[in-house]
Amino acid sequence: MFDLAAPWALALLPLPWLLGRLLPPRAGGDGWLMVPGRIGADLARAARGAGGTRGGAVFPWLVWGLVVLALSGPRDLDPVRALKLSGRDLAVVFDLSGSMVRTDFYLDGTEISRLDAVRKVGAEFVRRRGGDRLALVLFGSEAYVAAPFTHDVEAVARRIEQAEIGLSGRATNISDGLGLALKRMEGSEAKSRVVILMSDGENNAGQTDPRGVAALAAGMGVRVHTIALGPKDIESAEAGERGVVDAATLRAIAEVSGGSYFRVRDMADLEAVGAALDRLEATESAGLAAEIHRDWWRWPAGAALLLTLAMLWRGPG
Repeated sequence: MFDLAAPWALALLPLPWLLGRLLPPRAGGDGWLMVPGRIGADLARAARGAGGTRGGAVFPWLVWGLVVLALSGPRDLDPVRALKLSGRDLAVVFDLSGSMVRTDFYLDGTEISRLDAVRKVGAEFVRRRGGDRLALVLFGSEAYVAAPFTHDVEAVARRIEQAEIGLSGRATNISDGLGLALKRMEGSEAKSRVVILMSDGENNAGQTDPRGVAALAAGMGVRVHTIALGPKDIESAEAGERGVVDAATLRAIAEVSGGSYFRVRDMADLEAVGAALDRLEATESAGLAAEIHRDWWRWPAGAALLLTLAMLWRGPG
């Protein structure tokens, strides 16, 4: 939508004509306005309706009109789509233990690692969380904050895509990963606080029972949605088999905290979990309206400058 930042400036349009009609000619002395001689003469003739060449009468008024238009601040008002604010703090907690290197997932017919699968689906999920305030916690033997709470979902998605195994050790410390996410939520004033916890192994590091941390989450009013990742779990695997997930513990964490539990055995399951979490934690909410002004004053100002130069080049006539 087009409008003027200072529409009152248009009142200056008749100023040269008024000055020419109301002020008497002044003989000798210094001029009131220092302008090139040719332009000053043309303006004076135009203001008094005097003769002269056709261009001599039109050009000065055109220049003046363009200057006044530039002063009025022509601009476009472009409405910006408001960011939907959910009022939710959502911490994504991912397992980066050594078992994530296992290649038992398939994407477009190609075998990929569990880590690659989580990178792809996790980053896509995070990019759909516009309006949430997100944080990313990664854990192996120890946990660390890869991204503090922010509305910049793209930055969090990039951190997921750049995640590497080994930075936090190769064991699986579910308790510390969840506990660190809860610690980051202390003092949060969000209406809704949620943790999404994904692991592909069995809690084998740390001194705290994950179920106890889940009870702490429930006491804080934090829901924990858990994802058990991997083709086999402890209940169905053979004795001593490696790379299996402790589905029972993850299910218990979700139940204790009031969240949902998801079992993921392949890529299709993982993608379905992302869609299910979108439905569980919808981001629809009203945001704040905003406008961006695109200024156009440079165009009439530039045209006035070019016309002035043309008048100077034309010379007397």
